[in-house]
Amino acid sequence: MKFLAITLIVHRPDPITGVHKPTHDRFREVLDNALLAEELGFDGFGVGERHERPFISSSPTVVLSHIAALTRRIRLFTAVTTLSLLDPVRAYEDYATLDHLSGGRLDLIIGKGNGSAQRELFHVTSEDQWDRNAESYEVFRKIWRQDKVTADTRFRPPLTDAEVWPRPYQQPVRVWHGSATSKESVDLAARHGDPLFSANVSNPIEPYAELIRYYRERWEFYGRDPAHIAVGAGTAGIYVAPTSQEALAAYRPIFESNLAFFRKAGLPLVFETLADFVERSSALIGSPQQVIDKVHRYHEQFGHTVVHLHADANGLTESQHRASLELFQSEAAPVLRREIPDPPFAWGPVLPASPLAQESIRV
Repeated sequence: MKFLAITLIVHRPDPITGVHKPTHDRFREVLDNALLAEELGFDGFGVGERHERPFISSSPTVVLSHIAALTRRIRLFTAVTTLSLLDPVRAYEDYATLDHLSGGRLDLIIGKGNGSAQRELFHVTSEDQWDRNAESYEVFRKIWRQDKVTADTRFRPPLTDAEVWPRPYQQPVRVWHGSATSKESVDLAARHGDPLFSANVSNPIEPYAELIRYYRERWEFYGRDPAHIAVGAGTAGIYVAPTSQEALAAYRPIFESNLAFFRKAGLPLVFETLADFVERSSALIGSPQQVIDKVHRYHEQFGHTVVHLHADANGLTESQHRASLELFQSEAAPVLRREIPDPPFAWGPVLPASPLAQESIRV
């Protein structure tokens, strides 16, 4: 099993202290957390893409490029690249450049994005967002694989024998499809033989498990080998302590502050008590053994081989956050790595494909 640390770069007051860091300091914190993730042995670090409050993650390629310059080993993920909002040609140029600068350490997680404010900002409607996402991915995918691209597009000017530079480092880059609620993204992933990454954050396990089952069905429908499936899954939070009592005591004020924030913002409340949140959400809060048991419980339904954890302190002190991640990596991660398999592909840079493999990619 592989482990990612992921941030959406939420920029709002600390849920405990109420301190609202300057934007510059918040970005510095993201860089520090990426360095910590590499130091502690995480397999990947991800940066989200959002174009509305309270996020400042509108330029993930810029942030990830800076992280690439500071790190050497850790893979770099987008979480998620909102292709429904982007010109696929411009997105390709940015990410191909980033992949070269990082030495082939890039993985993309794509998705349609969410939120009415960012749809309005980019003049995307709730009715056409799925079509935009699919079209952008088809074009993006072609550009990464072909030296010249022709595409009859609806949402950007058509392409005729277009050449887009730089040509890629990884051939091709690995693209995961982010899935939260919709079968469209699941089917798109299965159709192209791409891995799936379940959001697995806001709700109990059932709706996510149902989409992952559908992904497996569609994978086989398209004639693909089930042994080649790779699924990743998110978590709703993390705090690992030597005992469950210590973990609950430390996390309770964070949960209660977040609950008050959701109520004030008029957001739906799925878990109204800490006990329910710990039991029925994907949050990993407790002793190392409790964390191991919960990941196994989710793995029984998902069959996932990658997990993302929150890279940010999210109300914890810096020392609490570091101690939690250290304990996870020293006592929980080794057991999970041993007991749950890795994804069915190499985790290092994806080397240029052979001519035969390149031909099969184009089919």
